[in-house]
This record gives sequence, structure tokens and C-alpha cells, in this order.
Amino acid sequence: MNKITRPSQAKNKQSGFTLLEVMVVIVIIGLIGGMVVPNLMDNMDQAELKKAVSDVSALETSLTMYKMDNYKYPNTEQGLEALVEETDIEPLPRRFPNGGYVKRLPSDPWGNDYQLLNPGENGDIDIFSMGPDGEAGTEDDIGNWNLADYQ
Repeated sequence: MNKITRPSQAKNKQSGFTLLEVMVVIVIIGLIGGMVVPNLMDNMDQAELKKAVSDVSALETSLTMYKMDNYKYPNTEQGLEALVEETDIEPLPRRFPNGGYVKRLPSDPWGNDYQLLNPGENGDIDIFSMGPDGEAGTEDDIGNWNLADYQ
């Protein structure tokens, strides 16, 4: 004989998660995220600084090659563009290789152009990124005069 079970007679079965369990999981995920995200952001900042240091060093090397060929660095008006294509601004370079000294100028990690000052305020020439604030002459500038501070 079959017994028909009525809803009132069925055992109370619980399925799914309670609101309390879901809230505990969300809090745990939030705590883990709170510890991981700042570490990732710090690593990103360090990577940006290292890229700027690497770019400034590479540009300084290219400018040294320019000086070896032309007996002087490009002036501020000629700028770093004098490494990419032969300038028509005086003083004209004596020698300029096909393809230039660099194929293209990099942008700094914050989307700004690298700067050249000749004569420099910190040495013969200053090659620098204006840093995260994008303003020249502030303490976050990364230049060939302070590369050791970022390594």
C-alpha cells in the first residue's frame, strides 16, 4: 500500500546557503582582497619606476652615441627627437646614421614625453621623466642625475 506524503508530513530538508553563511564568505573574500590589492598596487608602482629608470638610461646611452658622432649633444630646442630623425635646427649634426639612434621615443609610464635639457641643471645634460605628477622640477622627477635613488 502506497502512502501519500503530504507537505506537512515531509521532513524539513534545508538546501542552499543561509544568509549568515553567505555573509561570512563575503567578509572573508573582502579581507583577503584587502591584503592582496595593496601589494599588487605597490608592485605596479615599482614596475613604473623601473621602466622610467630603464628608459632614461637607454636614452642617455643613445645621446652618448650622438655626441661621439657629432662632438656635442643635441640642444634643448632640438630635444630628444634629434635621436630619431636628423634635425634641421642649428647646430646641424655632422653625422647621422640611417634609421637614427633610436627607432622611436618611448613615453614615460605616465604617458608623458621624456625631457632633455642642454645645458642641464644637474650635469652636462638632463634627461628626465616628470614623474607621476607630470610636472617638471618636482621631487618625483626621475632623471639621469638620480637614477641610483630608484634602483
